[in-house]
Amino acid sequence: MEFKSKIKTIEWNRAKNLSRMVDQLVIPYEYKLVDIKTSNEMFNAIKTMIVRGAPAIGIAGAHGMALAALEISQKTTKKDEFLKLLKEKAEFLKSARPTAVNLMWAVDKQYNLVKNASASVNEMVQMLIDNGIVLENEDIEINKKIGDNGAELVPKKGATILTHCNAGALATVGYGTALGVVRSAFAKDNTIQVFADETRPRQQGARITTFELVMDNIPVTLITDGMSGYFMNKGMIDMVVVGADRIAANGDTANKIGTYNLAIVANYHNVPFYIAAPLSTIDTSIETGKDIPIEERDHEEVTHINGKSICADGVKVINPGFDVTPHELIKGIITEKGVLYPPYNESIEKAFEM
Repeated sequence: MEFKSKIKTIEWNRAKNLSRMVDQLVIPYEYKLVDIKTSNEMFNAIKTMIVRGAPAIGIAGAHGMALAALEISQKTTKKDEFLKLLKEKAEFLKSARPTAVNLMWAVDKQYNLVKNASASVNEMVQMLIDNGIVLENEDIEINKKIGDNGAELVPKKGATILTHCNAGALATVGYGTALGVVRSAFAKDNTIQVFADETRPRQQGARITTFELVMDNIPVTLITDGMSGYFMNKGMIDMVVVGADRIAANGDTANKIGTYNLAIVANYHNVPFYIAAPLSTIDTSIETGKDIPIEERDHEEVTHINGKSICADGVKVINPGFDVTPHELIKGIITEKGVLYPPYNESIEKAFEM
């Protein structure tokens, strides 16, 4: 049985030539769609996390390039000038979220599609729109394959899967990576359940993961980030599956801050810890996690909740958005091409050759 999620996070609207997405800033209070009509609006949507999650950010970047092309085509019909301005917009869009490699992957894929094309400016605009839709549809199919591959790793009937942040339908176009594994596993065994870390400081686990699992009638229990060891010690967690924003060639993985701690706790308790991500999240140009740029985010994410301060004025804050889990702590990386195992340099290289 195939699991059908009710969520479509981002979609190109051909009739209006715009990108339509779920506004994740208002979840769980409201499920609202917003129209992104310009490349500047797309930059802001990515930067402010109206759209979030590495695969969804990638598709947003692809749509952003189509929007940029539409804007530039109103200014010039000269191919050289069009490509020069498009390249500038590409670099601008990529700067919105520097850790998520899917953004760079999708934006570069769009630019490379047209840079040597024997086509007019208007034809190149249409190529970018069409390819953005192709990438959008491919994302769902890729995530379903990730989900099915990961479902084979669930150790027993009625297993409890712990996840961190949100790597679900709302982090992708519509199925999920880590939660794609959950959805595929639930389709085979509806006694599967999820424990979701709240994920400070932006509470993506509390706000978003629980929202979409409740929407899809998958049993979920919310815990704070510091509770994972307690429940693992009691034998209540059977496996951990999280997403990724960038994976180095050796398997070191950047994901939402708190993932590294979770991996350490899981390894201490002999609970298998898996990464679920498409191959587009793997950056083979980076040898180890030490080379992954880590985004420093607004300090108010830590000092304020719902616009209200929770600490003394003037306190010092450091707010890295991500941390890096060393490959030694990762049992496997679940991709659309299968599950990759150590040594990751070799298994990743083979996956790209498949």
